[in-house]
Amino acid sequence: MNYLERPLRTYLEDAASGRPTPGGGSVSALAGALGVTMAEMAANFTLGREQFRDVAPEVMELASVLTGARSELLDLMEKDIAAYGQVASAYGRPRATEEEKAARARAVQEALVVALEAPLAAMRVVAGALAATRRLVEAANPNLLSDVGVAAELLWGALRGARLNVDVNLAHLRDEGLVRRFRTEADALEAEARTARAETVEIVSRKLQRT
Repeated sequence: MNYLERPLRTYLEDAASGRPTPGGGSVSALAGALGVTMAEMAANFTLGREQFRDVAPEVMELASVLTGARSELLDLMEKDIAAYGQVASAYGRPRATEEEKAARARAVQEALVVALEAPLAAMRVVAGALAATRRLVEAANPNLLSDVGVAAELLWGALRGARLNVDVNLAHLRDEGLVRRFRTEADALEAEARTARAETVEIVSRKLQRT
């Protein structure tokens, strides 16, 4: 099922149901896409207005980055669902004989690596979107400050959700080298995103108190 071609209500109802998908990874990617839209809106309410012409080139660049991030996150929303299907299929393989058990174990490990790809990619995209949002908060139309703040908070929640889905797969991965590599990258992305979110929210709060 391609949720991007169906009503939002269908996605939400399926996520809330007893179905295995959409799950946390997919929902985190969607949350990230929603966060991006608020930063995009702030950019678009800045572009084309005479009083912001000096920052227009930077804001146009940021708007392009954010639009690309939204597209990637929606794609990852679907990819996470497909990846879970591979994990479920691997765990469902027969294990009556030693050969079957070994084949199943290999299939599970391979599927876990695939399942890591979507949430880790989402972390990369969201971290980039938060960096863009951090730059945008200095240049955007001040009437949209609260929306920039909403963007930062939603993006941070999306990144933390994606991180949890990275961690749950790492917990079952046996290749210690891969575990270290994935965890190191995830730690770095989370630290980068935490700083961008904190700085953005602080600036938003300070500016709003002056209005």
